[in-house]
Amino acid sequence: MKLSDLAKGCSVFLGVIVAGYASTIYLDQRLAAPKTESETTNTPAPTGSPAPADGGSPCIGEGGSWKNWPWPNVPMGSPKCK
Repeated sequence: MKLSDLAKGCSVFLGVIVAGYASTIYLDQRLAAPKTESETTNTPAPTGSPAPADGGSPCIGEGGSWKNWPWPNVPMGSPKCK
């Protein structure tokens, strides 16, 4: 391998990295969801946990479905709904 071959290979490798980084930035800007009005204002986000939908605690309903749990992860061992 000659030094010129090494330089060509390194420049191609560097070019691919720069192009990938630039396209990532471009795609992040183009495909990102538009900012809502609440995201553009300077109001701080709430720090407390969101209240359950109907005021009850998390429980397991009919067929194993979860009730009163707003997050995608569900706690293990919750009681059955009354």
